[in-house]
Amino acid sequence: MKNLWSDRDAKAAIAHYAKQGVNADLAIRTYTTRLLGGVPALVQHGGGNTSVKTSMPDPLGKPVAVLCVKGSGWDMAVIEPPGLPAVKLGPLQELIALNSLTDEDMVNIQRCNLLDASSPNPSVETLFHAFLPHKFIDHTHASAVLAITDQPDGAAICRKLYGRRVALVDYEMPGFGLARKAAAAWKAAPDCEGLILLKHGIFTFGDTARQAYDRMIEFVSLAEKHLAKGRKAVFTPGKALPKKLAAAEDVLPILRGLLSIPVGADGEVLRWVFDLRDTAEIQAFARGKEVARYSQAGTVTPDHVIRTKPWPLVLPAPEAGKLDAFAAAAQKAVDGYIRKYKAYFERHNARVQPKKIMLDPMPRALLIPGLGLVGVGKTRKDAVIAGDVAEMAVSIITRAEAIGRFTSIAERDIFDVEYWSLEQAKLGKGAEKPLARQVVVITGGAGAIGAATARAFAAEGAEVAVFDLDGAKAAEVAKKFGGLGVACDVTKPAAVQAAFARVVAHFGGVDIVVSNAGNAWGGRIGEVSDALLRQSFELNFFSHQSVAQAAVKVMLQQKTGGCLLFNASKQAVNPGPDFGPYGLPKAATLFLSRQYALDYGDQGIRSSAVNADRIRSGLLTDDMVAKRSKARGLSEKDYMSGNLLKREVKAADVAQAFVQLAVAAKTTAAVATVDGGNIAAALR
Repeated sequence: MKNLWSDRDAKAAIAHYAKQGVNADLAIRTYTTRLLGGVPALVQHGGGNTSVKTSMPDPLGKPVAVLCVKGSGWDMAVIEPPGLPAVKLGPLQELIALNSLTDEDMVNIQRCNLLDASSPNPSVETLFHAFLPHKFIDHTHASAVLAITDQPDGAAICRKLYGRRVALVDYEMPGFGLARKAAAAWKAAPDCEGLILLKHGIFTFGDTARQAYDRMIEFVSLAEKHLAKGRKAVFTPGKALPKKLAAAEDVLPILRGLLSIPVGADGEVLRWVFDLRDTAEIQAFARGKEVARYSQAGTVTPDHVIRTKPWPLVLPAPEAGKLDAFAAAAQKAVDGYIRKYKAYFERHNARVQPKKIMLDPMPRALLIPGLGLVGVGKTRKDAVIAGDVAEMAVSIITRAEAIGRFTSIAERDIFDVEYWSLEQAKLGKGAEKPLARQVVVITGGAGAIGAATARAFAAEGAEVAVFDLDGAKAAEVAKKFGGLGVACDVTKPAAVQAAFARVVAHFGGVDIVVSNAGNAWGGRIGEVSDALLRQSFELNFFSHQSVAQAAVKVMLQQKTGGCLLFNASKQAVNPGPDFGPYGLPKAATLFLSRQYALDYGDQGIRSSAVNADRIRSGLLTDDMVAKRSKARGLSEKDYMSGNLLKREVKAADVAQAFVQLAVAAKTTAAVATVDGGNIAAALR
């Protein structure tokens, strides 16, 4: 484990935060917290915590001893001083005299003693930090330490490895009880430099931030050196993989559909977003002969359960050409997982008071031999977090098995943490947006209408993939909202298939497509060349068919319906003179949308179109607007607002029409007109 301390950076941090009125203790505490949080092998996604005991003025300006401790759920890698709220230390330390303290009372007391009432909730392990006397305290879930403590003889290994430099604390759920137990362990060994919480993590402390940090790095390094002595080949491969594996783009949509949760009586479902990853370590883990034992033994540290559930779902290896057989086997595995989770819930809910309400029983991590590990979440961000946590678990279990046998905490303890309100609070419970959990593909996504549409869908909660001939511009648009940019020439069916495969590998599937790419060619229809007309049909009609075909293939695999949306243009219903090469394929595309509605409606796939006119874009540039306005003797404003409403229609207006059609769950074969009012283009 590399020590990242830098005297120069430490001094710079103190100087930087001093300009914000932050004292030196909190400044250096922020610096080392970020050092720890930036190393995944130490801390992941809101885990771990740090503290410093210092003095700060209360609201009346009177100096008071405080504990600045990490706020619950804050990411240590990017934390700032407000993420380490100050709590009056005296009242916290007095609590050690109590025999018991409920979680609710603990949280209330901590909040009542905040110097700033608007601060985030202090860590659930605040009392742990308060009951120890040290100025600086660091806590991580170091993967190397977990690998040696997640053993039947983990305590013996730690005693041999660390001697009296650390005190050991048997597992107990975080909170008041654990804080008192830790304080007792320190009192029994007051010269120790840290505490190891068996099957949980490690604490180090010191008089200075550097001393606590250096001890953490040293102790983790000792664990890593011990693990390096383990055997190289950990898992004996089980059943041989098929000679030819099915591709991710064929497998993931099937799984995404199987995991969807029906809601209501009209076919609506709650979908999931995926994150696929594949390393040699993951492959060896997933293919191991005893995977049913070590993968189902429990979490490597208690707080992982809120991200990955108690266990991953182990699936069979998918064979190319036999997707129906894989789907049947996967359905059986999913059903078995749900039964297992429900039994686990009922078993432990019977002993607790008050009774809990069961969370959804779907797995958050999938192991697929030959394909890899899939993180599952409500959003792409959540799926990545689940994937990160699950991949770290794979690494820890692998190293634990290399020196012995992986063991977790008791199942009842896993349940208590999973259903602990203070842990669930980290996930947030806000209302989901209308298009949350859905993946949308937008072609021509770097243009004015495409980019506006991408932004509009992202604002409604969708995961967005932006296709454009210019891949750099597609990536630039997508980056603004954490989407995926893909270079794609939609006139080439093979390129379209490859682009959709990339989207499926990234998100797990596709739910909505906005087929928007197009270009305008003009000319008198009796005089245009055959080549020009065919060129226009390739982009303005056949590309829409290629995109729709690729999307429907995925949607049928998912079996959760879908939505196709086409940019049809006003030319499809109200052709203009000398504009036939553009209007003819657009008219065909309008009827293409209706054909899809007709052919796939019984499978829940909706298809509609947007009929827009006079939108500033790559088709109607500012230069073209100026020329057309001048030719008609109008100002640009009058030309662009030449409709019944006398208002210019913008790309954002077209984007909203696409969003509204996507949200309208019982609308299909529709044409939404977005032109400010043009009777000549109105459908009759």
